[in-house]
Amino acid sequence: MHDLDTLAVVLEAPERLDLRQLGLTPPGEADVVVDIDFSGISTGTERLLWSGTMPPFPGMGYPLVPGYESIGRIIEAGPQSQRLAGQFVFVPGASCYGEVRGLFGGAASRIVVAGKRTLPIDEGLKERGVLLALAATAYNAIRAPEGGFRIPDLIIGHGVLGRLLARLAVALGDAPPVVWEIDAQRSTGNEGYEITTSDADQRADYKAVYEVSGVGGLLDSLITRLAPGGEVVLAGFYSQPLQFDFPPAFMRQARIRVAAEWKDEDLKAVSQLAESGRLSLDGLITDCKKADQAQAAYETAFNDPACLKMILDWRYLQ
Repeated sequence: MHDLDTLAVVLEAPERLDLRQLGLTPPGEADVVVDIDFSGISTGTERLLWSGTMPPFPGMGYPLVPGYESIGRIIEAGPQSQRLAGQFVFVPGASCYGEVRGLFGGAASRIVVAGKRTLPIDEGLKERGVLLALAATAYNAIRAPEGGFRIPDLIIGHGVLGRLLARLAVALGDAPPVVWEIDAQRSTGNEGYEITTSDADQRADYKAVYEVSGVGGLLDSLITRLAPGGEVVLAGFYSQPLQFDFPPAFMRQARIRVAAEWKDEDLKAVSQLAESGRLSLDGLITDCKKADQAQAAYETAFNDPACLKMILDWRYLQ
């Protein structure tokens, strides 16, 4: 039996972060104990938690342990966990910290979680495994509700999620999408697709526009770029109300779809694509800091446009 405590990132209040020793909930027969190697910092939902602008959300409240992009090794596996000690796994977070909320609970050196919530992955992915959550988010977004895929032909934003959407479009054999990006620091790194700006692009026949920048005021301009019957997919996270002018949407019979949270099948699918080499996760992680530098890591992740993806390294604590 290993020590049932952990060192975790704790958001005590908006913009106030500590690295604290916390007791862990004892594992049950269906649980595993995982020593975390790396965890990712989300610039979407975690930015809202950090800033205090997160809309009402189940489990919301401070103090909390953030993080839903962790990878590590199982060191204990319960007899009903369907996992084995020694397996390298992706962990989408945990809630195992007693009175401290786990939202989403993955930014810790050791966690206790139901074995069925973990996904065994190829160790060859190394730190890139933390990107599987964002890849699953992108995969879920392009899965059409009626079945099959609705591949983007225009993507707004060339952050990590925008890049993964574009790479999935290419990997799944569709025509390469166009990506709009206004930040010069993020206008490189395209692999088989075009990056431009809205001003330089005069097209108005896009069938599937994917908005991943999180900027809520773009709906009107995006609707005017749709072909008749086209769709705008909202794949970012928006803390403010969204609105649009009805007449342009009416004239195009536009559809607006909100991409849902990824499911287990999405995670498994992108894991297989990544492990087979069809989906590249290279070049997306730009920054890595030791967990005891978490305060600086969060500030960099949220404020430095050159930082695509920041991860925390927990290995030195094991």
